[in-house]
Amino acid sequence: MSRKKLLGIPLLAATILALFAVSFAKDKLGPYKLLTTIQIPGNLAGGFDISWADASSGRYYLADHGSGPGLGVIDVVDTEGDVFLYSIAGFTGSTGNRATGGPTGVLTIPRANEVWAGDGNSTLKVADLSAGPAAVPYSIPTGGLLRADELAYDPLDRIIVIANDADTPPFLTFVSQEHRTVLGHILYPQAVFPNSPGGAPVNHGLEQSVWNAQTRKFYLSVPATVTNPNGEVDEIDPVSEKITRVFPIQTSCGPAGLALLPGQRLITSCGVVLDVKSGGTIAAIPGVGADEIWYNPGDDRVYFGLNPVSVVDAMSYQVVTQITVGTTPFSTHSVAADSANNRVFVPVTGVGVQVYTDDAEQ
Repeated sequence: MSRKKLLGIPLLAATILALFAVSFAKDKLGPYKLLTTIQIPGNLAGGFDISWADASSGRYYLADHGSGPGLGVIDVVDTEGDVFLYSIAGFTGSTGNRATGGPTGVLTIPRANEVWAGDGNSTLKVADLSAGPAAVPYSIPTGGLLRADELAYDPLDRIIVIANDADTPPFLTFVSQEHRTVLGHILYPQAVFPNSPGGAPVNHGLEQSVWNAQTRKFYLSVPATVTNPNGEVDEIDPVSEKITRVFPIQTSCGPAGLALLPGQRLITSCGVVLDVKSGGTIAAIPGVGADEIWYNPGDDRVYFGLNPVSVVDAMSYQVVTQITVGTTPFSTHSVAADSANNRVFVPVTGVGVQVYTDDAEQ
């Protein structure tokens, strides 16, 4: 499939084309099949975190903790040939402590040819992709003690936001992509619950953020706050560095992963779908749950990173199928899809990266 962008299509025509594509994809729905398993050095036995697919370059990136301290890397995979290419070293690696291992969250900025990732020592790191495996990540301290985790990018203001979920209180850090400097923070004491007398407070942390170009805001999954114990999604202005709206989750949820769907809808990893305009709940999809989730505009489906991987139609909110990966529920917690060829990439502990496709797409 061509990776050229469609430019200059009138909005109405684009909408009709999108609806036709969705209808066509539904008509062709078939079972998913395993195309191949991509062998990664160490086969992910030391653990991994978030993954990212960049359809414009045909590359998949995985935050790989490696086999020990100091051995963390970003793995780079070719999504057309389904082959491992190389790794970018320089991350904290597997430490035996979830709060200090890294890399964690990851994303790419194609126009700058950069990959950005959180790390276990409270730093945000950026590497020049043109350097390939020789890239040396540049480190930006976020000011915490524990890991800097999941992140999102605002290309209009060239700001990255990253969550330091394990510090108490957890906090967000705003970073200039252009100058590679910290711009500010938002503290989240409301995500720390008091415990019984004499007990330690419970930190519910912060999770995935996403950028919305239409509203020019970030949206952040917050698993729980004192005000909203079921969790909430916060709207955040990257320029003022303020929370502008809070969308409470009405049902038991604790959102982690988050994705933006067409029509200004947000879907959480526990299946709650929110309307961006009103902040209200549109749907609650039963039987799904995950850490990372990924919306693929190529087939208009949402993939939930847990074994089995639930595949949800983004229009009907129906679970159309499940993909069994590994042998335990937490064989994976990460997933991404290349929207150019609709291949789904699932890292599996001790196995490698498994590549799936809908049989009907072949």
